[in-house]
Amino acid sequence: MNGLTNIASRSFVSRASERQSVADLLEPLDRLAAHSPNLLTRSAGRFEAGGESYELPRYLFIGPSAGDDPIRIGLFAGIHGDEPEGIHALTQLLSKLEQKPELAAGYCLFVYPVCNPTGFEDGTRHSRAGRDLNREFWRDSSEPEVVLLQEELWAHSFHGVVSLHTDDTSHGVYGYASGPTLTRHLLEPALAAASQLLPRNLDPRIDGFPATQGIISAGYGGILAAPPKLQPRPFEIILESPKAAPEQVKHQALVRALESILEEYRRFIAYARNL
Repeated sequence: MNGLTNIASRSFVSRASERQSVADLLEPLDRLAAHSPNLLTRSAGRFEAGGESYELPRYLFIGPSAGDDPIRIGLFAGIHGDEPEGIHALTQLLSKLEQKPELAAGYCLFVYPVCNPTGFEDGTRHSRAGRDLNREFWRDSSEPEVVLLQEELWAHSFHGVVSLHTDDTSHGVYGYASGPTLTRHLLEPALAAASQLLPRNLDPRIDGFPATQGIISAGYGGILAAPPKLQPRPFEIILESPKAAPEQVKHQALVRALESILEEYRRFIAYARNL
């Protein structure tokens, strides 16, 4: 029995040593936040998985005041652990905003770069519990990552929710748009910005859904989204980048798309105030 126990112990240590490190991944952001007047890091909560303790990373970037209450936007990535592109894109976005905070004027950005820490560690789509977390939202899920993220979505009542993903079957960038009609008018220029670096997927069907110019209005159930009963509805955008594209190009394309969304929504808010 002792021999079997030792083998199992060595096997566990081997698997653990092969894991990717969330702490190493986020170390540049933590270092930046330690000296930044604009960027804060505060965990969104802790949970246990397989007897190990984890936290859900959360960063808060407070842009320069624009004279009104700040616009709250939630930015999410890494809900599928094998899609690190969005994580790196959010890291690059925050680094850029630290250098040019005026790009986030009027905003309070809540950034959740690693929504599935165990999946990222293991390099898997699913969490270590074997669940696709992006099919669990608002379905009475007991998955701790989902519970924590739902609490965030309720507590902050975001004006907009943006999720970053990667598609290994797509040859170009595309996106999902839901919420008010405004959402499509935010997504279109965002895709145009991204397509300066990557092709846009113009197929009539993408990911099994009808699409127009790379924009899908339908979608899967249980995805990370604002609370179903939240009013007024925020704009909700999912940006998808093609897995096969070069890493740095994908990151830069997603950053450009996010910058476009911030710029266009700020313009819309300013216009609405003057009506």
